[in-house]
Amino acid sequence: MKNTEIKGLPNKELVEQYKEEKKRLQKMMFQNAVSQIDQPHKLKATRRYMAQLLTEMNARRIQSENAAYLKNISEEN
Repeated sequence: MKNTEIKGLPNKELVEQYKEEKKRLQKMMFQNAVSQIDQPHKLKATRRYMAQLLTEMNARRIQSENAAYLKNISEEN
């Protein structure tokens, strides 16, 4: 999934996608520990996708915190 598609997802779907990918990564890592998996490059791709999801979630969190802070400052003045 591209960054533009990730940015278009609602917050709830972002969290769900992250949870699914986390489970998938854990399962693949377990399979890799038991016996080598057929496509080890998928581990890296899954970690990268999880990082993209986390980056977008954190950017949205920071944006909402900044908006709340600015709103609080404007109400004080």
